[in-house]
Amino acid sequence: MKRKKEMTLNRVFSRLGIASRQVACGWIHAGRVKVNGRTVRDPEMWVNRQLDAIHLDGKRLKQAHRIYLLFYKPKGVITSYGDPEDRETVYHYLESGLPWVVPVGRLDRDTSGLLLLTNDTDFADFITNPSSGIHKTYLVRVNGIVTDENIAALASGVRMNRGDWAHPRSVRRLEERGRYSKLEVVLDEGKNREVRRMMEALGFKVLKLVRTGIGPLTMEGLEVGKYRKLKPREISALRGAKPPCAPRA
Repeated sequence: MKRKKEMTLNRVFSRLGIASRQVACGWIHAGRVKVNGRTVRDPEMWVNRQLDAIHLDGKRLKQAHRIYLLFYKPKGVITSYGDPEDRETVYHYLESGLPWVVPVGRLDRDTSGLLLLTNDTDFADFITNPSSGIHKTYLVRVNGIVTDENIAALASGVRMNRGDWAHPRSVRRLEERGRYSKLEVVLDEGKNREVRRMMEALGFKVLKLVRTGIGPLTMEGLEVGKYRKLKPREISALRGAKPPCAPRA
């Protein structure tokens, strides 16, 4: 039976904000990690970070300095550390020397806009949990005229192509021009390609999709391909977000 607060050795590295579990596995296999003075080569070994002495290259592990970044992801960029097709990833835009960070959720390749990156995995888990109340705001351009009936259908919930449902917090029509419509969509959760799939369920094709807000955070003052550190008050505002008033059906 595992002791309270135990976790696998490779996971300790990510929980302390030092490295990803994959990178930690490489270090462990290479014999660079000791637990209670003994070299360990099993990344899945169960340890307790409060009770066990864990060292990397002779230095005891400690909590890394927490870092929180807000990045304006360009279209065409992969939200991943590496890509087998050698496509550009969000990490190409980060300065060398930054601590290890992980994307908080994902934006697909064809979607641009705001993306959080951090080495605080507890914070990341909180942000991506729908119960946290952190809403995400999107601007959407589709190839058709979105009617009042379409808006009502979205507001009441849409069954998407995989059988799951989309329940946007709000949908607002911003503009109609020729054969196109621009909408603002606010979501409480972040299912895979949710905005695209909910619009496809109504017969529309998404031509452009930009995430413009994460909770209280906006794109103001942030250029495409650039990032900035979050201010303490912004981190506090995200942590203090109120959950939705009522659970979604």
